[in-house]
Amino acid sequence: MITPHSIAVLGLGRMGGAIATRLAAEGGDVVGWTRSGRTSSTVRTTGDPNEAVAGADLVLLSLFDGPACRQVLDDVSDSLRAGAIVLNTSTIAPAEAAALARRFGTSYVHAPVLGSVPAAASGTLRVLAAADQGVFDRVRPVLETLGSIRRVADAPTAAVLKLIANSSLTGAVLALRDSLRQADALGVSRAQALDILELGQLGGLVARKRPFLLGEPEATTAEFTIGALAKDMALLTTASALPLRGGSSLSGAPEADIASAATVAAVEDSPLEPLRAYIRGHATGDATHFRDAFLPTAHIEGIRDGAFVSWRLDEYCALFPGRPAPDEPTRGRRIDTVDVHGTVATATMTLSHGADTFTDVFLLVRQGDGWRIANKVYHRATTRTSSPAAS
Repeated sequence: MITPHSIAVLGLGRMGGAIATRLAAEGGDVVGWTRSGRTSSTVRTTGDPNEAVAGADLVLLSLFDGPACRQVLDDVSDSLRAGAIVLNTSTIAPAEAAALARRFGTSYVHAPVLGSVPAAASGTLRVLAAADQGVFDRVRPVLETLGSIRRVADAPTAAVLKLIANSSLTGAVLALRDSLRQADALGVSRAQALDILELGQLGGLVARKRPFLLGEPEATTAEFTIGALAKDMALLTTASALPLRGGSSLSGAPEADIASAATVAAVEDSPLEPLRAYIRGHATGDATHFRDAFLPTAHIEGIRDGAFVSWRLDEYCALFPGRPAPDEPTRGRRIDTVDVHGTVATATMTLSHGADTFTDVFLLVRQGDGWRIANKVYHRATTRTSSPAAS
């Protein structure tokens, strides 16, 4: 039998519903409430959160974000029993977790979980628990019913670690997306690509998400949504004041499973056209291609021979002789990234010109149905002394 016996679960969404069902199945006296009014066939529910917490020894939160936690706790604060424990499994910002810990003192346990709905149902979540020792001893049977426990020093650290764990998940989803896009571009079937990816470092993700990745009709119930993961990445970047490479490029329907973000089609060709024209200009030495690629007002800027330069488009075009460079057969150019944000886009490109490697960063704008490069900055790295080259 689980102790504490009386548990109020506030939030019966995907995770909250699975947690409540697990606790009830293991002998807990569970009552659930959700802001949406959703009822459950597996646990007793009430439409009044104050009724839910009034008789509860343990109030478990499984809510979408920090503001939701704060609002719900504000609403039920007068109904909490003396000595009741607030156990928060929600993914929230470190500062929000710290504020709740200060508010409720030793009665507060911050315990975000690693794992999704199937892990909650089977009791195999990994729980990051920050709690006073006495309170931890009281809630330990509940946490062990949900999964394995890792003690953490304090509430904000638990919140940070959960966000970092989800950051690695974001990276895996985006790596899978890039692999599938390359497979599509090279004519490899989706099923064949997934078979191979399942053998590698992304294997666990591919195995769990294959129905979503193949777009099978039965894959309709999201375990962890794109919207929730994007929210977590926004919390992480705000807390750290550091950018998360690729985090902003999670795309897809917010309520879709995160695996759907790996199936989003590659960027449409139109933003790539000015970049391809730019490549043609370098390959041929014909400045006409640069005039096709750039806006007439564009500037090309960087450090050249130790000094900052800012060329107008005409000045930049004058650097090219109208014929390919003598070593053109050995040169290489690739488009590394393109991120589209409505009517603007950013892109990066790497150019290998003999001993010189250029990293070009572009700002593009949409004009009507087409795109043009508004500005470019570059960095030049030289492995040995060579004659000046234009990027």
